[in-house]
Amino acid sequence: MRLVKIKINDETISGKIKFRLRLDFRAEEKSGRFFFGGKSSEVMAEAVREQQMGILKNVPLQGLTFEDFDASMDIYLVNEGDLSRKKEVAYAPLLVTVSANNLEDIFPLLLRPEFKKIEVLEPESITIERLELERLLYSLYKNFKQELKNLALRP
Repeated sequence: MRLVKIKINDETISGKIKFRLRLDFRAEEKSGRFFFGGKSSEVMAEAVREQQMGILKNVPLQGLTFEDFDASMDIYLVNEGDLSRKKEVAYAPLLVTVSANNLEDIFPLLLRPEFKKIEVLEPESITIERLELERLLYSLYKNFKQELKNLALRP
């Protein structure tokens, strides 16, 4: 485990990088059987957000520490599809504060389809050496290639 090197004045220490991510979970209306039991897209989006938040809280990801989950943002609706087949889809935003041992550890969250925004909270500035940048870019390539492979295998 390589921690990020943080320079404060003339002193270099090892530490973590803190991020805030926004993930927007998508859901469509679920129709019930015989006019009963249908769920609106808003209710479905809320359920998906709660389920995914539980997974993130309980399934460890190497190098990441989940510090805070904020599900207080309102669910929003979007009309998707072409002119003949418009459907209303709900998105439930979730703000996640996470600490990473190094930049590479955050890639699995950035490659998720729900990922919308990232904000670096700590440290204030980061300096990357040439070899570290090469390793980081190669790691990004490997993760992206694996994600494309996973997408191709899905039905």
